[in-house]
Amino acid sequence: MKMILVAEVVKPHGLRGEVCIESFADSPFLYGEVPSVFLAKEGGKPRRFRVRSHRTHKGRVLLTLEGIDGRDRAEALRGHRILVREKDLPQSGEDSLYIYQLEGMRVLLESGEVVGTVSDFLLTQGQETWVINSADGKEILFPAVEEFILSVDLEGREVTVAPPEGLLDIYLAKS
Repeated sequence: MKMILVAEVVKPHGLRGEVCIESFADSPFLYGEVPSVFLAKEGGKPRRFRVRSHRTHKGRVLLTLEGIDGRDRAEALRGHRILVREKDLPQSGEDSLYIYQLEGMRVLLESGEVVGTVSDFLLTQGQETWVINSADGKEILFPAVEEFILSVDLEGREVTVAPPEGLLDIYLAKS
């Protein structure tokens, strides 16, 4: 059963067991569309929870989970990762995909030149950045902005990009 990381518990919120999460999902509605979420410490065994309610508050998502009543229980979840079973994810739209689907894809320039392979993602302040490992082991931080992404071929496992001028030179310059 493949699990997908969708959020992390930041802190408890209030006294009734609600938790404030840093959501990596595009929509806060994901938490109402899945039958359950799984919480786990890094490297720990995931525990299943039903989401009783979800709402947005000051740019973050607040969750109420079944069985988590009171601030102390919510505090114990601080730092836990929130996972969802891949099979429970809602279907992505025709022109969209889930970020995890990009992991391991080859990244190419329009010319067909291979830049590297997508190995990780950084999500900060609403900005998605791909971590691309080049063939010679260098790490490239690529801003995943629509204007720089020309095409995504899920079946062929390739992404074609048009990086901003000079970006690759910064990372791939001989040192």
